[in-house]
Amino acid sequence: MGLQRTAARSRQRGLSFFGVIFLGLIAVGAFAIGGQSIPIFLEYMAIKKAVAKAAHDGHTVPEIRAAFDRSAQIDDIHSISGKDLEISKHNDKVVIEFNYAREIPLAGPVYLLYRFKESTN
Repeated sequence: MGLQRTAARSRQRGLSFFGVIFLGLIAVGAFAIGGQSIPIFLEYMAIKKAVAKAAHDGHTVPEIRAAFDRSAQIDDIHSISGKDLEISKHNDKVVIEFNYAREIPLAGPVYLLYRFKESTN
């Protein structure tokens, strides 16, 4: 009976205490990075919306920049402003391009960098 009990224990499988701690650290890190990344992507979506609205509302470069700045003020956009937009015309259609980067400090000199580049067509 004692031999069967020893054999049953040696066949047990599962995570050790250190394995659970390691997986917990990975989960906390992913949650922390995700929590900081969500506002960045929400701002990116707001920028895309504001650029599309500015392209529709404005006809000249100053009007487009002013329309974007008004939308940026309402939507709390801080990454770019109207002066950062590259505005051109292609086939009598206004094309607005923007390009910016955001970074999240992780630990010491390590950063997670997001680069965004988009244009209206």
